[in-house]
Amino acid sequence: MRQVVLDTETTGLEVRQGHRLIEIACVEMVGRRPSGRNYQTYLNPDRAIDEGARQVTGIADEFLLDKPHFEDVVEEFLAYIDGAELIIHNASFDVGFLDAELARAGAHYGRIADHCPVLDTLAMARERYPGQRNSLDALCKRLGVDNSARDLHGGLIDALLLAEVYLSMTSGQVALDLGFEETAESRVSSVLQPVALTRRPRVLRASADESAAHEHLLDALDKSAGEGGSLWRKEESAAG
Repeated sequence: MRQVVLDTETTGLEVRQGHRLIEIACVEMVGRRPSGRNYQTYLNPDRAIDEGARQVTGIADEFLLDKPHFEDVVEEFLAYIDGAELIIHNASFDVGFLDAELARAGAHYGRIADHCPVLDTLAMARERYPGQRNSLDALCKRLGVDNSARDLHGGLIDALLLAEVYLSMTSGQVALDLGFEETAESRVSSVLQPVALTRRPRVLRASADESAAHEHLLDALDKSAGEGGSLWRKEESAAG
């Protein structure tokens, strides 16, 4: 199974007030293991960022002036997510913004639901932990995922944290993901089939600062996890 953990950052909270995407970040997992083939891009929203959003993300208007517009990356983004299961925390928020951007880019792009199914980890957490706080930070604390490197809300860091949270919440479901009646050949086919893209997307690599922040986050997760390291590093090691 190919899954893509997705997070976005926006100019504000209300898509109906014309707020736009300023970052899309995706972490790919194949067979519940990180592939290292991630996707991240900043976007020029053609409007100012609300002060509240600027403080949360640390992204300034000037930083986005030379970044691509959504319509410049829509083809590669859709090619990247096509056929995958999207994993999003509070999916209605991110999907609402993505659908609005797709509509601006052209009606022929449809909606996110036309390209892939979506799993909402907030809905999953509310069902599993009723009556408790289920923000990403709260889930990290509850599940022992170290989020100390999350000084600001960044798409790539948040997607990495959500991947760790999702793997922790579903760690007892590996057998269900594989299925009991499938043959080895059918399992390989089911994993590899969604990865075959008709148009090869341009994969945007993380910058040096983002890679350093990623490694800092994983070092913190390893320290918190104790002997054996974090689940994310174990998955990376197994995948390698």
